[in-house]
Amino acid sequence: MQQIEFIKEIDKIKYIERRTKLINSNRRENDAEHSWHLALMVMVLAEHADKPLDILKVLKMVLIHDIVEIDAGDIFIFDTTKTHTNTAAERIAASRIFGLLPKRQATEFMAIWEEFEARETAESKFARSMDRLEPLLQNVSNKGGTWNEFDIEYKQVLEKQSVHQEISASIDKYAKELIEQSVHAGILRKD
Repeated sequence: MQQIEFIKEIDKIKYIERRTKLINSNRRENDAEHSWHLALMVMVLAEHADKPLDILKVLKMVLIHDIVEIDAGDIFIFDTTKTHTNTAAERIAASRIFGLLPKRQATEFMAIWEEFEARETAESKFARSMDRLEPLLQNVSNKGGTWNEFDIEYKQVLEKQSVHQEISASIDKYAKELIEQSVHAGILRKD
């Protein structure tokens, strides 16, 4: 059965280690934990979206958006040479992995993944907002975490967190407050 082969294949997402560490922890998060956390964040925070959302579609996006990393690997949010917008490896991975499913499901998953990557709909913007908010929360809880480890500056964090303004004024305000608090606490460098 094709669907079982897909289910077995995506188990590999549990082994994809991200750079960001779990909240109040020294252990790096894996992609499965990240996707699960985002799904719950969507359920809890969707009421803060400025526009109506198809919550089921957002949940699908956050649960499948990083499956491509099984083949393409994790791309660090602050990487300046390789991003989610310039990698053919992710598209090839999406075709291969989603292609394990029956055609109808493969087409649906590919369309959801592409919508997430395009960042044009309210659903994709909210999914991206959650994808950026989680590492912010993690780095703040870890007193700078990967910001300090990789010498990340205020302006870089502010730029990555700007995605919230497109979809949620309240989440945007909260993220900006956390960033400013991080500067004042000395865990985020502002030159």
